[in-house]
Amino acid sequence: MSKFPDKRTGKNIHHEIIDAAVGAFSIFFTQSPSFLSHQRLLKSRFGMSNAHSLFKMDTMPTDTHIRDILDEVSPEYLHSVFNDCYHAVQASGDLDQYCNAGINNTLLLALDGTWYFSSEKIHCATCSTKKKDGTVTYYHGMINPVIVAPANKRVIALPPEYITPQDGDKKQDCEHKAAKRWIAKHKDTYNTKQVTILGDDLYAHEPMCRELLTGGFDFLLVCKPDSHKTLYEWITGITEEKTIRKCIKGVWQTWQYRFVSKVPLRNDSSALEVNWCELTITRDHDNSRLYKNAFITNHQITEKNIEQIIACGRTRWKTENENNNTLKTKGYYLEHNYGHGKHHLASLLATMNILAFLFHTILEFMDESYRSLREKIGRRDEFFGDIRTLFKFGCFTSWSRLLWFMHEGLERPHDPSIFMAPI
Repeated sequence: MSKFPDKRTGKNIHHEIIDAAVGAFSIFFTQSPSFLSHQRLLKSRFGMSNAHSLFKMDTMPTDTHIRDILDEVSPEYLHSVFNDCYHAVQASGDLDQYCNAGINNTLLLALDGTWYFSSEKIHCATCSTKKKDGTVTYYHGMINPVIVAPANKRVIALPPEYITPQDGDKKQDCEHKAAKRWIAKHKDTYNTKQVTILGDDLYAHEPMCRELLTGGFDFLLVCKPDSHKTLYEWITGITEEKTIRKCIKGVWQTWQYRFVSKVPLRNDSSALEVNWCELTITRDHDNSRLYKNAFITNHQITEKNIEQIIACGRTRWKTENENNNTLKTKGYYLEHNYGHGKHHLASLLATMNILAFLFHTILEFMDESYRSLREKIGRRDEFFGDIRTLFKFGCFTSWSRLLWFMHEGLERPHDPSIFMAPI
């Protein structure tokens, strides 16, 4: 953040840009939109604040000043922070649990698009538009990639790529184009491990598959019959099958796997050949269907690995449930308009929000005290609610001191006299 460009001119620059940047980030890290206002009050009363002691801010710009300063800063200035976090998780060995759960010990990296702002009135030059029934909706969208693994509740956030008008391109930007840009920008960073890209049916076409293979990635993508008629014509009558019965929560289910190798993705002699697989789950007592989905991949499919491949393919839903849903409804409020600006403000603040989520994930990996508190308190919103309350009424000299104080509050024997003594 100290390297953020500062386009202000003149001598009247009271606040350093690092204070504006850290001030904005502190709101997302503490999950407290009122964090800075509370710290200004503490500063006026006691001459100190958590903004200074914990976030090392020399001054506290107003919210308006922060937005004005940061509007010119591209979110790409934060990409190196994401990369450093990834390498830290790799060096600590915490990344191994994700590699070991993937196909052929590859990392599973899910690409998915999402909106993080929409309005029928507020808009800027970088907004995309959607027209319906004569109404124009302005919105900001992005590719929000994460590393996932089956049976692992934590996802590891990676740098987002924004769906925004591109210089020299007359057509509106889209998820497909943004995904290609992400691959081109980050393939060298994240190919230190072999990576399998997960994606929905939007990605399951030949240009994207070849783009992934050229970038050194494997792929495992949702493949729907309606958009892949040629492929489904080829597989008719030639699939291998594997059936398993499972008792899940007292209910017997039949899991039917089908797979076939080397089928063309389109109707052409030069078409890319892929491997296809499908899982259908039915409930035994009434034969009702509980789940059905199919995937294409460049990984070889056999009777021995079909279960693992399907399990990895189904892990793609974590990008929505464990990532987008958490960011939108579990305290980060990604879709809230923290500041729209005219240039980069909306995307920069969204990137800071995702980065805060990544920092919290890494703390759960690497900080035993933080992880222990999260487990004891339970719900994420309750944990950060406690932190917001503490920051509102007191100052802490360090993050370690804050965590110690919270542990003491949970573990120290209860003294009723403290709460019942007359005033």
